[in-house]
Amino acid sequence: MRPRSAKEVLAFAQAQGVKIFDLRFVDVPGVWQHASIPASQFTEETFAKGIGFDGSSIRGFQAIHESDMLLMPDSNTAFIDPFLEIPTLSIICTVNDPTTRLPYSRDPRYVAEKAEEYLRKSGVADTSYWGPEIEFFIFDHVAYDVLPQRTGYAIDSREAIWNTGVNDGQNLGYKVRPKEGYFPTPPTDAFQDVRSEAVLILEQMGVTVEMHHHEVATAGQAEIDLEYDSLVRMADKVMLYKYVLRNVAKRKGLTVTFMPKPLFGDNGNGMHTHQSLWKKGENLFYAEGGYAELSKVAMQYVAGLLTHVDALLGVTSPTTNSYKRLVPHYEAPVNIAFSKRNRSAAVRIPMYFSGPDAAKSKRVEFRCPDPSCNPYLALPAMLMAGLDGVRRKLDASSFGPLDVNTYELSPAEAAKVKNVPGSLGAVLQALEADHEFLLEGDVFTEDLLTTWIDYKRTKELHEVNIRPHPYEFYLYYDL
Repeated sequence: MRPRSAKEVLAFAQAQGVKIFDLRFVDVPGVWQHASIPASQFTEETFAKGIGFDGSSIRGFQAIHESDMLLMPDSNTAFIDPFLEIPTLSIICTVNDPTTRLPYSRDPRYVAEKAEEYLRKSGVADTSYWGPEIEFFIFDHVAYDVLPQRTGYAIDSREAIWNTGVNDGQNLGYKVRPKEGYFPTPPTDAFQDVRSEAVLILEQMGVTVEMHHHEVATAGQAEIDLEYDSLVRMADKVMLYKYVLRNVAKRKGLTVTFMPKPLFGDNGNGMHTHQSLWKKGENLFYAEGGYAELSKVAMQYVAGLLTHVDALLGVTSPTTNSYKRLVPHYEAPVNIAFSKRNRSAAVRIPMYFSGPDAAKSKRVEFRCPDPSCNPYLALPAMLMAGLDGVRRKLDASSFGPLDVNTYELSPAEAAKVKNVPGSLGAVLQALEADHEFLLEGDVFTEDLLTTWIDYKRTKELHEVNIRPHPYEFYLYYDL
């Protein structure tokens, strides 16, 4: 993902024997879409004028009577797709309105671009850096039914604890016990090579990887950590990350999911998001002598995150399944508090280094998000909440620090710690009531937020709520 001009991209494509140009863009829920063009039809003019498409067929975009839209390729994002037989160059796009030739207000990538511009104009900082820890499961099998007379799902994994007693062949053991999947070596870690292959491909595509490892849960839970980057570039990298993992898994006969909670009774998938503000090369979050060596700006930023946390979750934890993860006892960040030690707090301050060594690495980690979010919306939402805290000089003291094991608190003490909302309906309601901070600088628009809330309520929350649940048969069939 090295920056390139349109002319350089075309020269690179010719040198690589590219036959197809593939244009990628993201819909409002956060899924990549694409359209492909023969290399013979792709010119410098394509970068300038864009390619037309039907916006009414994309989730969250236009109505049918205003459907014409334009894809505008960003030459800085070109990469050779490693999974296609035909030599293909993929380019990430933003979306324009063909009538005004202006960027489209509901294009999530445009929201991320506006957030970076708002930060620069705010005078608080010139750059924000982001390091999401994206967790996922690698399964051998998934099946699900959503029918009037039958509903349910089944997942399987060669390393899952429920397979210790399987006798349909040679069972070699080495299964991962619940909540004991953190850092085992092969053969217990059955997917080392899968993750390593994904890492090497990501690095070939210009995405720097810091580490990969098995995660806490049984059944192939994993994590690959990316080196931090600026907001728009990191959002692009999150989309690449998901694309690479899914395709590496598929060609090995496996499947990857980023669902927050696909497995009952064990840890779910989070997207703990490390973030910091910088100005003229200086980390504004570091200060010697402060709590966890955080500066006043950092504490105000934390206060912004936690003040708006209920509404933030409507963007950063945006599925009904998200609230199967945000429950106590699975390292889930259910407490609206900050801490340098407690992983059940919504905000954690990493303490791997201290003193001068921390000056470059000091950041805050917002632990509530999960990888079902749209990164082009989730990262800007977190930035806007934090900046609101800085702009209004909010006080974080009412949120902690919470440097205790909350699961060992007495009922009276525990009652003093507020928890995050427990449902998608609750956070959408909170987002409806508290979103003025997102509208600053026209980063988010009322139109986009209304579309987002309506989509989540009607297409997801309502549809889940009206269907009988298998556990209801367990509870109620014999009443």
